[in-house]
Amino acid sequence: MKLTTTTQITLDGVVQGNGGATDEDRASGFERGGWALGKGDADTHAFIKETYARADAFLFGRRTYDLFAASWGSMTEQDAGDWEPVRRALHARPKYVVSKTLGSARWAGTTVLSDAHAIAELKEEPGGELQVHGSGTLVRWLLANGLVDEMTLVVVPVVVGQGARLFPDDGPDLALDLVRSRADSKGVVTQVYRPAGRPRYAGR
Repeated sequence: MKLTTTTQITLDGVVQGNGGATDEDRASGFERGGWALGKGDADTHAFIKETYARADAFLFGRRTYDLFAASWGSMTEQDAGDWEPVRRALHARPKYVVSKTLGSARWAGTTVLSDAHAIAELKEEPGGELQVHGSGTLVRWLLANGLVDEMTLVVVPVVVGQGARLFPDDGPDLALDLVRSRADSKGVVTQVYRPAGRPRYAGR
């Protein structure tokens, strides 16, 4: 399967609390959640819905899985409204969560992967697209281990100034090929990249 990631991110690289700060976020000092709420125009929303709809399976880190299970997992068609294509895809497709502490998953159709290295084996199974949404810690691990085939960044025009960032201050380097890019009427930029090995540096 082709492994793709889709991440809402600020201009300063923050991925934490896009939909709002949780009690866990606030306990760690992060209080600037909700920076993505109301952002993006109808075309960006349509792109997100189409992305979910084409998934063959979903892969989550533990924290994002818990958030999705609590929201999308209990949501009805009436609750979802215009976002029903997302709810329908999440309920219908197989879901995988990487966790060493989660014994069993409450969301139907979920398989717990106790070892992140099992993802490489999962990619070898028949199928089209294995999607990762959010899950910043997992995405960093996937990139560091060369398991990402395509990465979509939905860049919200805001500088949050605190919070967990997608790319660490001192981490592996990665060259990227830009596949497509689009700025919507509200200033949200969607960028699709494919990893292209390591960057070339001057004098090397």
